[in-house]
Amino acid sequence: MSLGLYLFRLAFGRILAALAVLVGILQILDLLDVTTEILDRELGAQGVAYYALLRLPRLVEQAAPLAVLAGSLFAFAKLAGESAVTAMRSTGISAYRITLLALPAAALVAAAQLVIGMAVAPRTDAALTRWWQATTPREEVKPQDVITFRVGDDIVSARPSADAQRMSEVVIYRRDGAGRLVQRTAADAAVYDQGAWRLIAPRFEAISEGEVQTGAAESMTWTRSLRPADVRALQSGGSTISAAEARRALHGGVSVRPKTYYDTQLHRAWAAPAACLVMLLLAAPAALANFRGGGTTLMVQCLAAGLLFLVFDGAFTALGESGAAPAMLAAWGAPVIFGALGVTALLYLEG
Repeated sequence: MSLGLYLFRLAFGRILAALAVLVGILQILDLLDVTTEILDRELGAQGVAYYALLRLPRLVEQAAPLAVLAGSLFAFAKLAGESAVTAMRSTGISAYRITLLALPAAALVAAAQLVIGMAVAPRTDAALTRWWQATTPREEVKPQDVITFRVGDDIVSARPSADAQRMSEVVIYRRDGAGRLVQRTAADAAVYDQGAWRLIAPRFEAISEGEVQTGAAESMTWTRSLRPADVRALQSGGSTISAAEARRALHGGVSVRPKTYYDTQLHRAWAAPAACLVMLLLAAPAALANFRGGGTTLMVQCLAAGLLFLVFDGAFTALGESGAAPAMLAAWGAPVIFGALGVTALLYLEG
């Protein structure tokens, strides 16, 4: 077995083990909140299993960076504890090469996280929302609340139906490029039909300087940018959005938050998997730990650096979402800074 394959299998095996443990813990905590309600709906063990299956991709995505950190620390600690790193360095193999040979394990997890975040988790989240709404007992179904959102430059308030195919009490406020109100449209209902929303009995009030013009129609096509899935997401109040949803919001789709939020989320979708690579770089100095001379301290420092990275990454993201920092800086700032710190620490220890 070649050295590269051995290091890959060692790192990847421990990362997968750490991922299984972390996902298991998150899954148990999640099920503690909903199992009683699932059983009250008489869905049984099958319902619990189905819920857990649909939640699994999102939990894997959340746990991946910490799993890489923990798995890499265990892998490098094993090499250091068995003096394997000392033996490899005596043959001219540097700590840099050891890290590079283990890097494909983290890269594979990062690629899986990217695929899950971009393609898998959005679909399972939508399926979970549909299933949860469909299994709500009739006696617990409450009248839908009025929701407010934006579609492009239009501000809309409406009361959606349970299946999100129809909305009543629709009021649309249209604005010009400067944000000034130019038209108010009220309709008895809006119905989703053949890929577009059709307003039923719309009434118009066009506002211009010094006058208000009114009008009405039997029906009219309103927009194709809003989908029933978007309405269901607004009803459920989900806080997680995909890159595709953020892109649509930036190009005239449905939105409920400032533009800076969606811009940051779009960059975050690509930057989040980079956390796996950063975690391996932060754990790499553990390979040079000397357990006979207090190497445990270096392990703790690597772990603390990884956790501190998560804190800074969350803080940067919050700044970007609120508009206090550019979206690109908010998404990529922490990975670049802590990646550089990991490389610097490795250079210092190896030198």
